[in-house]
Amino acid sequence: MTFKTKVQVRFAHVDAAGIVFYPRYFEMLNGAVEDWFASMGCDFRRMHLEQRMGVPTVRLECEFVAPSELGDELTIQITPVRVGRSSCTINYLITGDDKVRVTAEAVLVCTDLDAKRAVPWPEPLQRQLSAAGAIAESPLP
Repeated sequence: MTFKTKVQVRFAHVDAAGIVFYPRYFEMLNGAVEDWFASMGCDFRRMHLEQRMGVPTVRLECEFVAPSELGDELTIQITPVRVGRSSCTINYLITGDDKVRVTAEAVLVCTDLDAKRAVPWPEPLQRQLSAAGAIAESPLP
């Protein structure tokens, strides 16, 4: 199952040439992760401030396929591909006008913010991540 969200390319996203400055894509991806977790009933405010749990990106590999320009409407897709005890590997796809703009793969890790260490996914979230189509694999951290 793929999660999708839309992003409008704003003036703050672009450089002097009018195209998205590459670090802004990372901010867009992080926003999409925040939306994805909220769609699973785990909003970042409650997760971070009340439960003291985070999901930092510990690995990110991406390819910038085509530029995006000011005013473009982009679709960001997140597809989980592997769920471990405390990690989740996801694929990102950013498209606009039916053209691929960015592809990426990332690993998120469920983290206790106070102890600053990986912890197992809470059971309800583990179930949702696995139900989203990812292959559950215990050997992953």
